[in-house]
Amino acid sequence: MYAVIESGGKQYRVAPGDVIRVERLDVAAGETVDLDRILLVADNDGPRMGSPMLSGVSVTAKVRAHGRGEKIRIFKMRRRKGYRRQAGHRQNYTELEITQVAGVSAPIAAPAAGNG
Repeated sequence: MYAVIESGGKQYRVAPGDVIRVERLDVAAGETVDLDRILLVADNDGPRMGSPMLSGVSVTAKVRAHGRGEKIRIFKMRRRKGYRRQAGHRQNYTELEITQVAGVSAPIAAPAAGNG
């Protein structure tokens, strides 16, 4: 059982229990967020695709943390001219733990943490 969601202009394949990093969301850590931009859901009955989005399906996720990605260096240079410019960028992200995919034949929750 998995779903393909859209967040921040990117698409993610998620299943209950997965941890993903998406573009920064304005939600406090520890809260839950409902992701309703679902492109595809696949379960035992096979995949269902939206055109472009599915209605009546949602993915619930818990916000684990906010952070900043690794620094990306941008370096511009013109040969033989002594022109060099260096800049850096760190992208903000939100780390989500997928807890449930709802709206399919039976809601699927994340597996319980066991002793094994």
